[in-house]
Amino acid sequence: MTRILLRIANAIVSIVVLLSLTIAGAYAGYALWDNSRIYSAAEDVQADMIKLKPKTEEGEDGPTFAELLNVNPDVCGWVTLDNTKIDHPIVQGQDNMCYINTDVYGNFSLAGSIFLDSRNQNDFSDTVSLLYGHHMEHSGMFGDLDLYKDPDFFRENKTGTLITPDETYDLEIFACLLTEASDKEIFEPTDWHSNNLHSFEPYIQENALSLRQDVLDALLEQENPHILVLSTCSSEFTDARTIVLATMTPHRLGAEEEA
Repeated sequence: MTRILLRIANAIVSIVVLLSLTIAGAYAGYALWDNSRIYSAAEDVQADMIKLKPKTEEGEDGPTFAELLNVNPDVCGWVTLDNTKIDHPIVQGQDNMCYINTDVYGNFSLAGSIFLDSRNQNDFSDTVSLLYGHHMEHSGMFGDLDLYKDPDFFRENKTGTLITPDETYDLEIFACLLTEASDKEIFEPTDWHSNNLHSFEPYIQENALSLRQDVLDALLEQENPHILVLSTCSSEFTDARTIVLATMTPHRLGAEEEA
């Protein structure tokens, strides 16, 4: 009798283990499928949007900003960082939760959108304009900000472009920082507006993984400087954030040819 009960118990345990493994396998398979679906959806949106990337030169063939605004009137810019896959429209919602899980079409998406802090002016006229984007694998959204943590990549790659309805800006990346999500020095853009940028120089130097001091020095001498801050999640510690800082200079037509 004892042997029979033991066999029954062993059989039950085996069934339970088999069911657990089956459920775990099914969940893992679903998680992989769901993760793939999220990345695929983000890539599809970016591929569609690239077709509407506004032209930057007079006389150049290509879409206008009006075409982007027809897709979503919340679009306020387009950011590109050279030699990365960061090439996205920028939106701004009524608050900073609006586009965390919403794509540029207004559809639910875990990849969200690249968005401008709701406290910023949507024409990027503030001293500091703050952009957010999810950190995604395979260079999705702001995933490629990680590249700037490599000193060699940082040294060799410093250019980008910000397009707005009224202006095109040349971006020059001058710092890559690692900080916390609660860091008010970065995530309170109104503080940047009310203080002289000289007060932030020690903070930038202290927290920078890489820094172009000459660019920062030149920036501090400007009467009306403009900085673009790009932020994404990082894995170094809880609530870590990778930050890239870039100067904004109005694009001068023909500058590339002269250079």
